[in-house]
Order: sequence, then C-alpha cells, then structure tokens
Amino acid sequence: MKTGGQLIVDALEANGTDRIYCVPGESYLAVLDALHDSPICTIVCRQEGGAAMMADCHGRLTGKPGVCFVTRGPGATNASAGIHIAMQDSVPVILFIGQVASHAKQREAFQEVDYVRFFGGIAKWVVEIDDASRIPEFVTRAFAVATSGRPGPVVVSLPEDMLTSLAEAPAAQHYTRVETAPGEAELDRLEALLNAAKRPMVILGGTRWDANAVQEMQRIAEAWSLPVGCSFRRQMLFDHLHPNYAGDVGIGINPKLAEAIKQADLVLLIGGRMGEMPSSDYTLLKSPYPDQTLVHVHADAGELGRVYRPTLAINASPSAFVRAFARRKGPATPNWADETTRLHSAYLDWSTPPETGPGPVQMGPIMNYLETVLPDDAILTNGAGNYATWVHRFHRSRRFATQAAPTSGSMGYGTPAAVAAKDLFPDRDVIAFAGDGCFLMNGQEFATAVQYNLPIVVIVVNNGIYGTIRMHQEREYPGRVVATELKNPDFAALARAYGGHGETVAKTADFAPAFERARASGKPSIVEIRLDPEAITPTRTMTQIRDKT
Repeated sequence: MKTGGQLIVDALEANGTDRIYCVPGESYLAVLDALHDSPICTIVCRQEGGAAMMADCHGRLTGKPGVCFVTRGPGATNASAGIHIAMQDSVPVILFIGQVASHAKQREAFQEVDYVRFFGGIAKWVVEIDDASRIPEFVTRAFAVATSGRPGPVVVSLPEDMLTSLAEAPAAQHYTRVETAPGEAELDRLEALLNAAKRPMVILGGTRWDANAVQEMQRIAEAWSLPVGCSFRRQMLFDHLHPNYAGDVGIGINPKLAEAIKQADLVLLIGGRMGEMPSSDYTLLKSPYPDQTLVHVHADAGELGRVYRPTLAINASPSAFVRAFARRKGPATPNWADETTRLHSAYLDWSTPPETGPGPVQMGPIMNYLETVLPDDAILTNGAGNYATWVHRFHRSRRFATQAAPTSGSMGYGTPAAVAAKDLFPDRDVIAFAGDGCFLMNGQEFATAVQYNLPIVVIVVNNGIYGTIRMHQEREYPGRVVATELKNPDFAALARAYGGHGETVAKTADFAPAFERARASGKPSIVEIRLDPEAITPTRTMTQIRDKT
C-alpha cells in the first residue's frame, strides 16, 4: 500500500523523469514528501509561469517531457502561460496540479478550478485522477500523449485527498513512444516530384528532431542541392553557414527568400505547420490550396490537410522521414543548384547587421562581437519583442539544441528558459535576450538561477518602452502614445541585489568588456544595454515609422 503521492513519484521515476520544476503548494504536499526520498531533482521556482516555461525549455531541448508541479487555483492559472507556449510550439510538457479535496468539488471551494474546462483549448489532454490505484495508468498515458504525434502539453489534476489515500497499484512502466515512418511508395513519389521540379524549396519546422536527424537533413540537402529554410524560431534545425541554407521563414522574412518560396514549384515542408507567422499570414503558402506543389511531412495525421491541402501527405516524424529519405540519391546536376547558391548568398547579406544607427549604443557591432566569441554550442533564449529581431536575423545558428524561443510570441520566456537550459547543460554558455518589458514579466526567475548557482547571462535590451506595441502604435496612430512607456529599475543593480553580477552598457564600446566580466564572474549576470528607443528596428527608426518615410 502506498499513498497517491508516492505512486505519482514512482510513476515519474519509471518514466525517466530526472528533474521537476515547481512552486510548492499545500494541495500536493504528499507529492513533495515523496520527492524527499527520490533521486528526482526538485527545482523550486518563483512563479508558476516561470516554472512551466522551464518545463517547456526542458521538453524543447531534450525531446523528453518537461515536468512541472503547481498548486490549485492561482498556481494553475499562472502556469497557463507556459502551457499555451508548449501547445503552439508542439513541445512535450506535463503539468501536475494540486486540486481541492473530492468532498469539496463542485462547490467553488477555496481555489477550485475546473481544469478540464480551463485548459481544454490549450492542452493536448486534460485529466483528473480520482482513484490512486490508477496513477500508473494515467501518468504513463500522459507521457505517451505528450510525446506522440504532434507533441504537446498534458495537464493532470490531483485531488488532495487522492494524494494522501493509500492504494495498491501495479508498478509503473515506462511509456512507449509512438513512431511513424514513411512508406516506400511515398518516398518514390516524392523522388519523382523532386526530379520533375525546377524550383524546389525545403522548409524545416516543428519538433521531434534530434541531432542525428539534423545531420541527415544536411546530407539530403547536399545530395539534392536543395535550398533549405527554417520555420519561425526553429533556426537550430540547419547550419546557417552551410551553402544550402536559405534563411529564416518567419516574421520579417528576407524579401528575396519570400519571393523564392512564392515562385517555387515544389515546397517540401518537414515537421512544421506553417502557421500565421511563418506563412506571412498565409501568403507564402495560400490556405487551403497552395499555388506550389506541397509535400507535407508531419508526425500527426491530424495536421496533414488541416490548414493546407498537400499534393503528397507523408505521416512520419521528421527524424524517421530524413533517415528514410537519406538513402535516396539526388540528381547529378540538378537544374536548381544555382538558385540554391543565390539564396545562400542572399541570406548572408541579409544576416549581416548594420554598423550604425541612432543613439550611442549600436546593436549591429554588438551582434557581430557575440558571433565571434560565442561557441557553436552556446544556447540562446529569448521571449518576444522587437529586440528579438537582432537575435533571429543576425545570429547564425550552427547546431541543434541551441535555441529556445516561443513561436507563440510570449513575453517573459527568455530568463526562465535560460535557467532550465543551464541546469540541463551546465558546461555550455547560456545567453538570454530580453527586452525591458519582457524581462520584468518573469525576471524573478533570476533568483532561481542564483539559488542553484546557474551562471546564465541575461542581456536586457532596455529602451524604456514596450517596443513592438509602440512601433505598431506609431504606425497606426502617429503621435498618440498611450500605455507603451515604461519606468524601469537599474537592471545591473537589480542583478547585484539578487546576488548576481550586473553590468550597464551606455555606449557600444562598453559591451565587450562588460560581457566578458559577466562571463568571468561565475555568477548569474545581467548585462543591461541602454538602447535609444529610436533604434526600434535594424533598418528603420521610430521617427521614420511615425512619419511613414
């Protein structure tokens, strides 16, 4: 006989969980007690949204479910931000929520929420466990659901009395991950379509990739001389300095790449969904009937034909697909090879930052400097805001599992993601980028980095405004500024108050020595860049946007 709390921890151990992210709550004290005697590492966070985002980063970088525990009511609603990210980004996450005791349900008891209804639209599966003897069944199923097909978040509600009750249950067993692979007939047809094409384009996206699959994809691109783009915030799926790389298919796409996709006669979309952002509001690929011949490869059959009608639908995970297709030999002299070379050259031009701009701090030289000093395996994280353009456009990613950023456009992600990344990969550089507004949404997780001695470097690009919203505001309602100005703390002093290292950059030349001191400190660090709000984009100032010049 074991308590429900013990059975939960046993099931987590059986399914390979090595760490959890949590904010403690009295509703699941029985689980916390069982964790006391478990080898599972328990990382206590400062807010449930940050904890859920750490779990998302875990799932994003490892492919294994990130596990998060929060308490009922406000704990669960706080965590919902991370669940929405995981859903839109197809990341495996399991959120366990303490729930009110069974006798109090349906009475709007203290902090009671109907989680099936609350999370139903932003989670892949939501379940409440009422019988402790079924914990092994439900937890193993949660892992299977989170990782199979299109991965995503699962929410498991745990009534408090169920966790303290005693029950007999079978020993939990590890989940079986469901793999889907392409058939030979599908590969034959794809080969025929490619051989008949004159202007093919490959776009990589989604999850269920691994380092070996990324290398296999590179060999396929070489064998077929194919131009390869990466979907929004999936840049780590292809080496940016490889001669076949064509660029980022995301927000603010290179116009030359956008035109090449529109003019392509065949698009091979592997793993991605080509949602609103990567498709430029469904203009690169028209929904539901693309102008191009579309070959869509996805691990979830439900995604094939949901938004776009493909000419050829291949129900396979990206990893299984590239392993299978890598055995096919490309043409000796494809007629599109020159276009591949041209697109890579256009990418290199597009990803070279400007040297000048308004104000005493120039982001272009800072990005150039970071490109020279960061190793290829450095992990870069960020949330959302105009500052992220400098990372996504000008950082040239070289390796898999080096990027954690939300395709959902959620602010506040970069700092908690960096904490999780540094805990997972302590020997690698982890750099978080954040705007001033972005950082203050989950910046309290810097305290978590200090508590666990995780020396991340957070680069806070401080322009004193909600930059993206101000940019849109000035474009649509010139000069009518409302609700976009910010009064910020001294971020370097804030870092020191937390017990970390702080630096302030007021001119371009300050950055390199400040960054090196931060890295050398051995502490979690904040490097604040005080950026002129005029420097809102790499190519246009706020005044130019306001005046439409």
